[in-house]
Amino acid sequence: MPQEIVAELRRLTEEIRKGSSALYEAEVALANCENALDTIEQRAFIGAEGTVADRNALSRLEAADSRLQRDLARASVNRIKMKVKGLESALMATQTMSRLMEMEAKL
Repeated sequence: MPQEIVAELRRLTEEIRKGSSALYEAEVALANCENALDTIEQRAFIGAEGTVADRNALSRLEAADSRLQRDLARASVNRIKMKVKGLESALMATQTMSRLMEMEAKL
């Protein structure tokens, strides 16, 4: 049983490490999406004619696909954060189990 707990601790630690790398990559992708959205929206605004409200509406419309990509990238970042948080909770629970078994063994 103690060997299983140690193996689980190692597995969880490795998954958290992978999650940290995945989170970084997702955050980079999100930043790129936000940059693309801003660029498309601003270029569309500059190129549009009409009132400011019309130009805003046209630029937002033209940037709709980029906005969707940004929102999906943001959802990916949030999902990874939630998964890492769950792994951290599982790691703490496993550490607690390990300590309890260690204390029982001393009795």
